[in-house]
Amino acid sequence: MPKVSMTVNGKRVSADVEGRTLLVQFLREHQRLTGTHVGCDTSQCGACVVHVDGRAIKACTTLALSCEGANVTTIEGLANGTELHPMQAAFRTHHGLQCGFCTPGMIMAAIDMVNRLGYDLSEETIRHELEGNICRCTGYHNIVKAIQAGAAAMGGMKVAAE
Repeated sequence: MPKVSMTVNGKRVSADVEGRTLLVQFLREHQRLTGTHVGCDTSQCGACVVHVDGRAIKACTTLALSCEGANVTTIEGLANGTELHPMQAAFRTHHGLQCGFCTPGMIMAAIDMVNRLGYDLSEETIRHELEGNICRCTGYHNIVKAIQAGAAAMGGMKVAAE
């Protein structure tokens, strides 16, 4: 079996994997990082979104071997100790979750959205950008508000809690 090596959440890791091993399997089964969820196996739901070399990707359709030498960030790698990332804090403050299954992928997609599009995101832009992420519990209203607040916080702006 080939060996794959990458940096995951700032830690250099490697493992022998089958060529068909998906990144989500590598993270969950080999690294025990279970915050990256498998919801559909077809790149439809977005529960598996992680960052590879600073870009959001869906880990359920990415081969682990294709990430050789890459820097991977998962939901577990966002917080700074007990201090939540601003987007995580915004999801908590603005009740941007119900069951929580989609939340890690939503947060990772939201951070990528902010990194690409800036800190002042309209509701329309957020809803368009979230088309690849499915939440079966909410009406997305609080998710959109959480992303707007998280984006503002990432930009250093003060945001009032609802």
